[in-house]
Amino acid sequence: MKINNIFTAIAVSLMLSGCGLYKKYEQKVEIPADAIGVSGPASAEAPISWREFFTDPLLQKLIEQVLKNNTDLHSARIAVEQSEASLKAAKLAYLPAFSLAPQGTISSFDYSKASKAYSLPLQMSWDVETFGSITNKKRATNAALLQAQCYEEAVHSNLVSSVAQQYCMLQVLDRQLEILTQTDSLWNASLETQKSLWENGKAYSTAVNQMESSWLSVKTQIVDTRRNIRSTENAICRLLAVSPQHIERSKWGSYTPAEKFNSGVSAKMLEYRPDIRMANHFIEEAYYNTKVARAAFFPNLTLSGAIGWTNSGGGVVLNPGSLLLNAMGQLTQPIFAHGQLKANLKIAKLTEEEMQHQYVQTVIDAGNQVNEALADCQTAREKHDYYRRQVAVLHEAYVGTHELMDNGKASYLEVLTAQESLLSAQLSEAMNMYNGTQALIALYIALGGGTK
Repeated sequence: MKINNIFTAIAVSLMLSGCGLYKKYEQKVEIPADAIGVSGPASAEAPISWREFFTDPLLQKLIEQVLKNNTDLHSARIAVEQSEASLKAAKLAYLPAFSLAPQGTISSFDYSKASKAYSLPLQMSWDVETFGSITNKKRATNAALLQAQCYEEAVHSNLVSSVAQQYCMLQVLDRQLEILTQTDSLWNASLETQKSLWENGKAYSTAVNQMESSWLSVKTQIVDTRRNIRSTENAICRLLAVSPQHIERSKWGSYTPAEKFNSGVSAKMLEYRPDIRMANHFIEEAYYNTKVARAAFFPNLTLSGAIGWTNSGGGVVLNPGSLLLNAMGQLTQPIFAHGQLKANLKIAKLTEEEMQHQYVQTVIDAGNQVNEALADCQTAREKHDYYRRQVAVLHEAYVGTHELMDNGKASYLEVLTAQESLLSAQLSEAMNMYNGTQALIALYIALGGGTK
């Protein structure tokens, strides 16, 4: 009676300790409200579709082509399919395994007549779910699938961002080329004027040389800009997985990304970022792996059996064959495994703790990225009016100085200074507009990006 009580106590103890092995993962680490580091009402609570954000039809066409052809995205999709296959196998682990193992032997002793024996068994092996090992392995595999899906979304968002950034770079390079071409024409006219003054004895040859040097500098910038355009087109072609070719684009300023974050953003939007969700699923996988390592300390029940036909009945060959039935149950309780079970559990716990720290760091990094992008957007917005006014003022100064030089009331140095200042301001204005667009794109992606 005492022995029965002992076994009963052991069984109850195992059941109670095994109940926690089936508990599902719950996210313990929350995104703090001040993760972004800015305050103010949020104008957006969820990411919008990239088609709504990027309204340029030519850019949309490029993005669609990249998402269709890019090899990195194809690799990410394959990884998702591989994870789906693993999850399907993990779900089928609840079912018994069957195998057909036909055998045949021919034996003879001292030249006697050979005896032939055969068996056609259908064998079954079934690892019965006891303390959540199969369930937790399945859940860990599902977490790995979610990680693969998040990675695919991350690749998707990065591709959208890369195409948009390169496309905007092409547009601003076109704008810079337009500015330089116009400057080339104007400075060439100034050079001709200076030559005429020199020929009439109203200017020195050094003035002509200085004018020509500045004009040639513009010529070299035009060549460099055209080369940069070619390089940017090639970069887009690599994303498209096509040979180098011309990239059709709209004129700079025709379409701009949608302004959805003017008044602020919510830290809650960080939850849409693929990397943060992936970090959370890393914790989830580690959590279930810890459960699996803990379940290894409990008994494991295996059922096996066979059914079929055989003509070998305990050393006697029978013809015809008879029905074969065999069944066995095995309960295995680990006692000493060279410390491997304890080591596996400790490693699993430490891995889970490490994933939690990585999650926190991922959230911090994401908040910093959003904060930086917001600051860049604000900076470009504030500088825009200053640059526009500066260009207008310098243009008036250039025209006035050139008129004074034509009337002999200003030196060529004053004209050169006015010309170079105007060109620098025009190029800076274009680059500031580009920086603002890039910051807006970076903010869009930093807040999760739209994958639909």
